[in-house]
Amino acid sequence: MNTQRLTIMAEIAIMAALAYVLGMIKIFQMPQGGSISLIMLPIVIVALRRGLAAGLLTGLIVGELDHLIGGYVVHPIQFILDYPLAYTSIGLVGLARSANWLSGANQTVKIWLSLLMAVTVRFLCHFTSGVVWFGSYAPEGMSAAVYSFLYNLSYILPEYIITGIVLTLLVKKAPQLAHLSR
Repeated sequence: MNTQRLTIMAEIAIMAALAYVLGMIKIFQMPQGGSISLIMLPIVIVALRRGLAAGLLTGLIVGELDHLIGGYVVHPIQFILDYPLAYTSIGLVGLARSANWLSGANQTVKIWLSLLMAVTVRFLCHFTSGVVWFGSYAPEGMSAAVYSFLYNLSYILPEYIITGIVLTLLVKKAPQLAHLSR
């Protein structure tokens, strides 16, 4: 095994573990699952540093860790949507790196847009799971879709903003962290 590949594997393992630890430090915990934390930050950093495949793999590992150590499963499809698929989608930030889209001007805006794309996919995973399997929690008179939309947006939007702010500060202060200036 070459040194570069071993380095990438070590980064993925360390950042997945860091993501899980950051996910345990919750700013806010929702009553039926979901929380505001920095769990996405290490996944995004790996995706920016190493590209799509490494970002997706890191997200998959984080999703499995989250499931295995405290996850709540009511159906196999719900499990796939809420854990591996939702967290793997954060690795989609690596598409921006793979396409060399992050080079040049407006780098911060491009990072925020690529993060928004990834978080939107994560939101859709949780939203779908909420409509199908957790719609019964909706208050009387509110549709399951509206409830799931508002419920999931209430923690994913703040998590996106906080992750984006911390990521922006990290990239400004330590651009080598994300290897954006190849």
